[in-house]
Amino acid sequence: MGCGNLFFTALISFSVALITYNVLIAANAPLKQDLPGPSTVSSIDPIIQMPKDRSRKFGGSSSITQKRLFHTAVTSSDSVYNTWQCRVMYYWFKKFREGPNSDMGGFTRILHSGKADKFMDEIPTFVAQPLPSGMDQGYIVLNRPWAFVQWLEKADIKEDYILMSEPDHIIVKPIPNLSKDGLGAAFPFFYIEPKKYETILRKYFPEEKGSVTNIDPIGNSPVIIGKESLKKIAPTWMNVSLAMKKDPESDKAFGWVLEMYAYAVSSALHGVGNILYKDFMLQPPWDTEIGTKFIIHYTYGCDYDMEGKLTYGKIGEWRFDKRSYDTIPPPRNLPLPPAGVPESVVTLVKMVNEATANIPDWGS
Repeated sequence: MGCGNLFFTALISFSVALITYNVLIAANAPLKQDLPGPSTVSSIDPIIQMPKDRSRKFGGSSSITQKRLFHTAVTSSDSVYNTWQCRVMYYWFKKFREGPNSDMGGFTRILHSGKADKFMDEIPTFVAQPLPSGMDQGYIVLNRPWAFVQWLEKADIKEDYILMSEPDHIIVKPIPNLSKDGLGAAFPFFYIEPKKYETILRKYFPEEKGSVTNIDPIGNSPVIIGKESLKKIAPTWMNVSLAMKKDPESDKAFGWVLEMYAYAVSSALHGVGNILYKDFMLQPPWDTEIGTKFIIHYTYGCDYDMEGKLTYGKIGEWRFDKRSYDTIPPPRNLPLPPAGVPESVVTLVKMVNEATANIPDWGS
């Protein structure tokens, strides 16, 4: 590793070790860009159990009439797993971009492998450098905030708003700009619980910033936010993520969702609140109807017997789970679920099938 990279690694380690409120509020300065080649770390998403009580109420969809375009950005590694999901996601983005009530503008896959791949011509792509080798400690998601920092600094983004999305999102209808009045628009996650972890979060969100309930129960995705606000938040998000990963107590408490907590904290540190839209997306098999929602997030496996009964926790006679396709893309024409399976699951499989049927050179 060159002297410049050693200096960058030492600088990041030093800033993480000394991270304080003053460091956080000074995080608006652009970060250095001289990073090494692609990361070799890969991982498959773990499963987060759904709660028994999902009755908490949040705001629903909103009718936004003013045309305020947002740019959709999706971070991705160069793995087969992430790549096929991005291809499906982009197919449906294009289908709905010009639809009624859409405020969907441009699209960018932020590829944090450090090098171009063969899908650059198919999907608009910005190549970002990964963190120095070993800095992610096997938690590849730490590359996400660093990739956003680079993209926001270097790319020519025409739109004034950003939708941060993920490879395993499928857009099911045109998306309006749900943010307003300086607030972001975000999906509330039941497992992001700032009050429960107040003692830990006070390491990063000091008492002078107010109640820990000022931290919204969100991750960075899906979020629609003003571009200028995200430019302020992103470096802080990166530093807080690294600091949390370095701290054993935070790392143990937050686990796979550590980077989500880091974004929520960083947004609150910069005074950017969020409208919580429970109808922003649905998550099969737990959410059974499409309704007014805009995005399918297929993070959970869908397992059913041939009578249409959910067998979650047990491999079903019929199943769709993205983790089944970590090294090869799903084949075209996946079998549809049996009768009795909810609309959300049927729609998911039909949309994957349509995308794979129409994307050239699928499986390559």
